[in-house]
Amino acid sequence: MRVPLSWLREYVDLPAGETGRDVQAKLVDAGLEVERVEQLGAGLKGPLVVGQVLTIEELEGFRKPIRFCTVDVGQANGTGEPQEIVCGARNFSVGDKVVVVLPGAVLPGDFAIASRKTYGKTSHGMICSGEELGMGDDGTHGIIVLPPEHEVGTDAIELLQLVDEVLDIAVTPDRGYCLSMRGVARETATAYGLPLRDPALLDVPAPNSYGYLVKIDDPAGCDRFTARTVTGLDPEAKSPIWLTRRLQKVGMRPISLAVDVTNYVMIELGQPLHAYDRSRLDGAIGVRRAEQGEKFTTLDGVKRTLDAEDLVITDNNGPIGLAGVMGGANTEIADSVTDPETGAVSGTTDVVIEAAHFDALTISRSARRHKLASEASKRFERGVDPQAASAAAQRTVDLLVLLAGGTAEAGVTELTAPGAPRTIAMRADHPDRVAGMDYGRETVVRRLQEVGCDVYGQDELVVTVPSWRPDLAEPNDLAEEVIRLEGYGNLPSTLPKLPSGRGLTARQELHRRVGRALAGAGYVEALCYPFIGEGVFDQLQLPAHDASRQVVQLVNPLSDEEPALRTTLLPGLLGALRRNDSRGSHDLALFETGSVFRAGPQPGVAVRLPVDRRPTAEEIATLNAALPAQPRYAAVVLAGAREQAGWWGKGRPADWADAVQAARSLAAEAGAELVVRQGQYGPWHPGRCAELLVTLNGVETVIGHAGELHPRVVKAMGLPARTSAMELDLDRLAAAGGGAVEAPRISTFPVATQDVALIVDASVPAADVEAALRKGAGELLESLRLFDVFTGDQVGAGKKSLAYALRFRAADRTLTAEESTAARDAAVALAGERTGAVLRGA
Repeated sequence: MRVPLSWLREYVDLPAGETGRDVQAKLVDAGLEVERVEQLGAGLKGPLVVGQVLTIEELEGFRKPIRFCTVDVGQANGTGEPQEIVCGARNFSVGDKVVVVLPGAVLPGDFAIASRKTYGKTSHGMICSGEELGMGDDGTHGIIVLPPEHEVGTDAIELLQLVDEVLDIAVTPDRGYCLSMRGVARETATAYGLPLRDPALLDVPAPNSYGYLVKIDDPAGCDRFTARTVTGLDPEAKSPIWLTRRLQKVGMRPISLAVDVTNYVMIELGQPLHAYDRSRLDGAIGVRRAEQGEKFTTLDGVKRTLDAEDLVITDNNGPIGLAGVMGGANTEIADSVTDPETGAVSGTTDVVIEAAHFDALTISRSARRHKLASEASKRFERGVDPQAASAAAQRTVDLLVLLAGGTAEAGVTELTAPGAPRTIAMRADHPDRVAGMDYGRETVVRRLQEVGCDVYGQDELVVTVPSWRPDLAEPNDLAEEVIRLEGYGNLPSTLPKLPSGRGLTARQELHRRVGRALAGAGYVEALCYPFIGEGVFDQLQLPAHDASRQVVQLVNPLSDEEPALRTTLLPGLLGALRRNDSRGSHDLALFETGSVFRAGPQPGVAVRLPVDRRPTAEEIATLNAALPAQPRYAAVVLAGAREQAGWWGKGRPADWADAVQAARSLAAEAGAELVVRQGQYGPWHPGRCAELLVTLNGVETVIGHAGELHPRVVKAMGLPARTSAMELDLDRLAAAGGGAVEAPRISTFPVATQDVALIVDASVPAADVEAALRKGAGELLESLRLFDVFTGDQVGAGKKSLAYALRFRAADRTLTAEESTAARDAAVALAGERTGAVLRGA
């Protein structure tokens, strides 16, 4: 909601020196989120005046039409002589009043105006458009043509209200009343402790039986409908400058007088309105639910197929409006048209004004169903004051009579469904107990009265909620009003006292250690949305029967393109990597830990838990049973350089081995023994994919994969070449671990190092050779490291040489050469037995 400060001052007598920043601070303290204060006309400097076009000379020989004009600017130029100006616009004629900026002036954007020679003429200034003055789009994209009554030489800065401050407020869904000047003015008056001049306090005639006929078939969808009729409007009447400028400042484009007036009143009072061309209405206006499949064309020219839940406004010919969202093209206010032969002007002269109150949920669903969000639907779905409908209709009638010379018919139609004011019972000290401080009854009552409540009682208060606050429904809502108006900054700060003996669970500690380990290895954490579209599984080349394709669909997704919960972390991480790479960051290492969601064999149906009591254990168990499994995963993605080049030497690109090493580091944090084998799965390159396994209940279980992504996946997802990734199940990894990781015991005895080079078939995995060496070396082996892989004629075709460094150490003695050699020989012997390895050179 954009709020011009000049408009706000009409309802609240703010101190003369109060700036937009001051008002922003007050409203923020009161709980409104004022995102910024826009300074309109900042840097604008005159002379900027009203001028009248005297002559127009068309200049020939240029690629676009150019006009040389003389303009009367009165004494603004110091001489009284006509001002010579070159202009390319075509939407003005001789005799029109225009806005002229003279040499020496500065326009918004630090655009200095000076006399200059152009198109063979000297232009002494400029004839201005609205966009050049920072006024916004007026729909013409041309020169501002002013009404003829404005005097030549008048200061246009003041006339066009070019200097102002506009507060940009992010209105939360529960504060719909602040989508109006009336609502923001009420909050401002309360924040400053000043009286409010309520624009809705108007003399409204009582309803009678000879107003325009209205029939409501669905009182639940429309509980109030006011109709007023204005006749004899001048079809040539234009919106005055003050009206169009206010609409432009709040971000709306002026269209025509009747439409501008309804938009203006909607912004002023918060009540959406609609004006129908009376000559296009056939019979009574009705309100009903649409028939399934019924067709209807809205004002934007789109033919829509209606749903049976849609609420529509009708006449004898069918729908004329989608209630609370948008009117129909068949009853649209007609633009004025001049007959070229007779000069007669035709257009809408009689209008019927609709001011109604519709069910918020119905309007919200219709707007979402038809993807048709409008200013009206935005207000209805957040809550509109039903008591403001008659005042808004009266205000609209008054403005149309004033500005278009119309006549208000005496008939007043007002249909209202029976209803009673909402009341809430609350203890007077309830806000004290919620806030943790003592306000006292007098403060509580005063603050509730300031927001429009009627309060009765002493210790037990009975609070009647104002019609414009549908968000106030229970005592805690009332307590929030007291707390925010007294100031959130005044609340005491107390740290919670944790019971002794508690802390992070083992699962939480592991997740933190995993994050620290990956961050220490140079990875950056990325927090991605847990939503995916099922098309991403095709990009990842997952088979049709893969379990990851069994997703949990959301009933109300944030985006129709991502309607499901993720079953893998890779799509979000790879999307983050792609975005960063496209913006110039090419050396990337990202990680994420988070839940994935696995659908069960039968979709669960969640029960609605009671709010008036604690749910029973059976109800909670039923709810939990309906939830999908949510294991916690960890994943990394890499691209570009893993080690940068510099004076120390060449760099190194990230590859599959880095992804595997990330998995090993996570296993070390969990205290689990990770088995790495060659594998093949979905998005990974079949020749560069490692299968990650752990032993659970005596059975080796696959918990993830690591390696380089398949080139087709890289191309489909727009990723950098040779992108690598790793993903594993953290919960299963933790289950395979030995609990808390124990620090290694540091021996005081020296290490004995033995190197061996083994020749094996090229198809034998190095991991199998390593496993055999570890098993054969026995308890004296401290560490084992592969430091060289060699292929060539020296080892024979189809063979490879694997060189390992074995470190032996005893905890209680210095090993002899015979002991370390015997352990090495035992390791080589078992490797030869299991993998066919032989010592190189033997």
